[in-house]
Amino acid sequence: MSTNTELKQRRLAAAPRGVGVMCEFHAAQADNALITDVEGNQYIDFAAGIAVLNTGHRHPRIVAAVQEQLTHFTHTAYQIVPYESAISLAERINALSPIDGPAKTAFFTTGVEAVENAVKIARFATGRSGVIAFQGAFHGRTLMGLTLTGKVLPYKAGFGAMVPDVYHVPFPAKDVTVEDSLAAIHMLFKTDVAPQRVAAIILEPVQGEGGFNPVPTALFEGLRKICDEHGILLIADEVQTGFARTGKLFAMEHHTVKADLITMAKSLGGGMPISGVVGRAAVMDAPNPGGLGGTYAANPLAVAAAHAVLDVIEGEKLCARAVELGDRLQTRLKAIQQKDAGISDVRGLGSMVAVEFHNATTGAPDAARVNAIVQAALAKGLLLLTCGLYGNVIRFLHPLTIEDAQFDKALDLIEAAIAG
Repeated sequence: MSTNTELKQRRLAAAPRGVGVMCEFHAAQADNALITDVEGNQYIDFAAGIAVLNTGHRHPRIVAAVQEQLTHFTHTAYQIVPYESAISLAERINALSPIDGPAKTAFFTTGVEAVENAVKIARFATGRSGVIAFQGAFHGRTLMGLTLTGKVLPYKAGFGAMVPDVYHVPFPAKDVTVEDSLAAIHMLFKTDVAPQRVAAIILEPVQGEGGFNPVPTALFEGLRKICDEHGILLIADEVQTGFARTGKLFAMEHHTVKADLITMAKSLGGGMPISGVVGRAAVMDAPNPGGLGGTYAANPLAVAAAHAVLDVIEGEKLCARAVELGDRLQTRLKAIQQKDAGISDVRGLGSMVAVEFHNATTGAPDAARVNAIVQAALAKGLLLLTCGLYGNVIRFLHPLTIEDAQFDKALDLIEAAIAG
């Protein structure tokens, strides 16, 4: 088998630099929360494929479900020849989703496809084109996804003009209050776009790339009021927050109001590519037949995996497990914070936890220290990810199925890496 160095050289020669790669090692095997590289080195995985593996690598029930489906068929194109498993998955999602009244679900392949289609559905249902998003948001890398995303580097830079009729307002974090965010929307209605031209407001219940910032319930309540007053649809982007990560199946369950449309992907498939949009039935039914879909949408192997994921979340009580692990992680991080003036914040919802670093003297965001901590952890066998507008936040995305002993070891590695 090739070495990591050999594979890196081949990768650099064969693949474009625009596909940024974080790690210098290459996976050969992965089991639950452990990755083994081609040279036999092992890493505790606190990235989980960027929140794809809430159920861990190769969960036996998911593997078995995919293997069983392989004995029947791998593809028909659901919009050509449909099948019962996709119908029953939609029925399960409809019943589980925090949507008011009857719901319907459409499946796609990637998270950004779900976002794109949610916008399409909202535009068709309302007959309007405008969309409001938030600064610091991440909604994907296609053109509409990029436009909705509120972060220039590395996502928007150099890709030219974005999609028209998309507007960004401040997100309530740091010195921005909920009142500031809502006032910005009202000002937008006076200065840039009439509310009668706005189809939707979209936001993540917990900002991902923006820094793992949970949305205050008061903001959702204010947005719901604005949307109801002006006939605007509220879209919750749950691509990263969904499927037990925050301690609820959907993060919107933490709030008093409901969205009209919810996007989902990542951990729905347990490592298989599947995404979807669930929403109020009347809204979902708005587009004409053929207006939604995709060649690989509702792929039967991914659908089989998604059924197994829902079974595992329920059977292994992963929502409660997310709360337990998140509490343990935050307790350790807050204890470290008492001794480390460079830690400016520890925050999170369930097992969607982050720690933020600033220079203790100047107060400036300390991305350099964050990078050093991530590299130190990696050298000790722990894979971590960063986020935040300034790159000064470490986010934790451990599988919710991680064994207790391995989780405790990871906490020790985190403390050692922060200590330097």
